[in-house]
Amino acid sequence: MRLALCLLLLCLSLAARSAETIVRGTVKSESGKPMPFAYITVSGKPYATQADKNGLFSLSLPSGQYTLKAQLQGYEDDTKELNLSQEAVTLDFVLKEDLINLNAVTVTGTRTPRLLGEAPVVTQIITEDDIRKLDATNVRDVLQQELPGLEFTFQMDQQVALSMQGLGGLAILILVDGERLAGETLDNTDFQRLTTGDIERIEVTKGAASALYGSNSVGAVVNIITKQAQEGWSANVNTHFSAHEEQRHGGSVGVQRGKWNSLTDVQYDQKGTFTIHDLEGDGATTIYGTRQWNFNEKLSFQPDERNTLTARGGYYFHERDYSSYKDNRARDFSGSLRWLRDVREHGKLDLSYTFDRYDKSDYYTEIRKDFLSYKNRQNTLRALYTQDFSHGITWVAGGDAMSDYLMSYQFEDDGSHRQMTADVFSQAEWQIDSHWDVIAGLRLDWVSSSSVNLSPKLAAMYKVGLFKLRGSYSRGFRSPTLKERYMSFDMADIFTIYGNTELSSEHSHSFALSAEYAQKRYSLTATGFLNLMRNEISTIWDLSRPSPHASGSMVYANIDGRNIAGADVTFMARYTCGIGCKVSYAYFHEFPKNEGGYNWSDSRPHSLTAKVDYRKTLKNYEFDLLFSGRWLSQVHYYGYSDDYSQHNVPLTSPRYTIWKLALSQRVCRAYNLLLSIDNIFNYRSKTFSYNSPVTSGRAFSATLSVDIDEIVKRAK
Repeated sequence: MRLALCLLLLCLSLAARSAETIVRGTVKSESGKPMPFAYITVSGKPYATQADKNGLFSLSLPSGQYTLKAQLQGYEDDTKELNLSQEAVTLDFVLKEDLINLNAVTVTGTRTPRLLGEAPVVTQIITEDDIRKLDATNVRDVLQQELPGLEFTFQMDQQVALSMQGLGGLAILILVDGERLAGETLDNTDFQRLTTGDIERIEVTKGAASALYGSNSVGAVVNIITKQAQEGWSANVNTHFSAHEEQRHGGSVGVQRGKWNSLTDVQYDQKGTFTIHDLEGDGATTIYGTRQWNFNEKLSFQPDERNTLTARGGYYFHERDYSSYKDNRARDFSGSLRWLRDVREHGKLDLSYTFDRYDKSDYYTEIRKDFLSYKNRQNTLRALYTQDFSHGITWVAGGDAMSDYLMSYQFEDDGSHRQMTADVFSQAEWQIDSHWDVIAGLRLDWVSSSSVNLSPKLAAMYKVGLFKLRGSYSRGFRSPTLKERYMSFDMADIFTIYGNTELSSEHSHSFALSAEYAQKRYSLTATGFLNLMRNEISTIWDLSRPSPHASGSMVYANIDGRNIAGADVTFMARYTCGIGCKVSYAYFHEFPKNEGGYNWSDSRPHSLTAKVDYRKTLKNYEFDLLFSGRWLSQVHYYGYSDDYSQHNVPLTSPRYTIWKLALSQRVCRAYNLLLSIDNIFNYRSKTFSYNSPVTSGRAFSATLSVDIDEIVKRAK
């Protein structure tokens, strides 16, 4: 009986093998050059192979319909549809160079999909591959490595502040899939909640963008685009260890089945408490240890070709070791529903609802009780309609309505306040011919607690050969926050900070002119900008309102303080041999209008980020060696004395530079090992201050990531 069963199984196995079809072929470049070690995958199926050194491949598949894809870093994917029978099939793939991502899709600058090389608004894309090589824990780590002119610093109580080319964090709008985020740490988003495991790309558009995005988009818009599951199913687990007890552990599961698409990402990370000693030995600063959990889910359902429903949900928990008896905590609950519908020929309707609640609390360890001290809750409704007309015209129109509720320990008696906002906007883009592309837009915003704001925008791009010229004018605005209007906060028994209910919105007139030369392997972009600031919201020292412990108080007020001019230059190059580089430089200058011409901005006038990498693909093995870093210049400015008793005190922040060396290795497409040395030249501050880099010197780290689905594919 056992012998008969074994023979039956053998016959079935041979029959199954005889029913398979051999797919053979080549992978070549546009010029006909073989593409060695390109990957060939089958969408939604556990079949894959890799071409040999001559670009030849062979793959056995059962009869049926398949979608095959050829992939290689630095090239666009090529996809083929197959309907297999018993006969052998020959298939040839042709990969087009895209070494510097000119064919990547961007949506932030125009709110409509555009190829990066054809976008009329200068946009920088930070890819998933860039993020992976940086081994970043959250978006903060990515931005400071990729964007010159941007700096994160410690402020009051080690809360993180953001500045970029003279503008603070409230002038830089952070979005996730085009949606605003609730909550803040001092004056910007809590970047700890923005982990990198589910990010497809980050798009950065500098300059005022209020005509599309409303308040806060005065200096830049950073839009984080999240992933969807790809090709059937995927699963990843990863772990990371570094200095100061730093750990990161996470994983993701993606499923694409018929009309359903789901991607779940989980991450836990922690860092122990450690002390930074300056080189002069005069002082030491203790950096509090932290722990956080992040859960993110993105679920899509496409009932037919015209409709797509997407739901997103997230939970974030953060805890900081503040003292021996108290920990600081933060939580965030977020969710959204989005409906995309093709309503007519070349028309698309986008409807969405977003909920976001961000809380802060103090946890007293001895009594094990949590006391809520801050709650920000936002509910947003959005409608967006896009229509493509003949003659190269695209029209976008829409509107938003948002309810913003804030309860804060910085309000009198820990009170709460609420405001409503609503807007309508419209934008038209006209591709006049192969040379000219023009955009015009207008937005009207109403804020219940302040005013009505009108934001126009005009931009144009001229293309000739490999050159592009872009010019734009836009009006930005920032309405007063609830904190700026109603704050009443005792600043550590030194003085009091008061809000101002009479604040009006601040505005800027933003002008930009850029020139770009780009081909398949090189690009050079230079941009000059001018921001004419009006009614800036800031704090002033008011002697007429004495504090319990001082002769005056800090009060929020509108000031006409400055204009800002600057320039950005970025050069990129990548060669088919695997060598690539990117250098970005940023400069800005402030023109103060206050009496005495005092410069109060501590943003550094010169900054630079750079990276050089070499990558090589071999049979079942890839490696990428990356050397990257940033340099920030010295800055002279004016501020308050250490005890806040004097203002217009001359201050200086020294220049510094931090560099990193990382080796990433990928074996059989499944096992990824990344070894790195951060701060490789062992930089340490002479005297540690709030805007010194948070480093105690050279640090080593290791990250292991395993793609379980690739292991299963190879086993089959």
